[in-house]
Amino acid sequence: MSRLARPTEGRMIGGVCAALAQRFGTSATTMRVIFVLSCLLPGPQFLLYIALWILFPSEEKARTAW
Repeated sequence: MSRLARPTEGRMIGGVCAALAQRFGTSATTMRVIFVLSCLLPGPQFLLYIALWILFPSEEKARTAW
């Protein structure tokens, strides 16, 4: 299992969708569309995004940690 890290390239705001897309083998655009559509439903989507932004290290920091 690969470690989740926000990529330094190909990210838009925080890189959370890009990191999840790499992990699940899909495109970042697909993951972003899924996130935007999920925002139409009630729930804490923005809070989850912010939490993942804080929890996922950037790719640079993840490389130095290993």
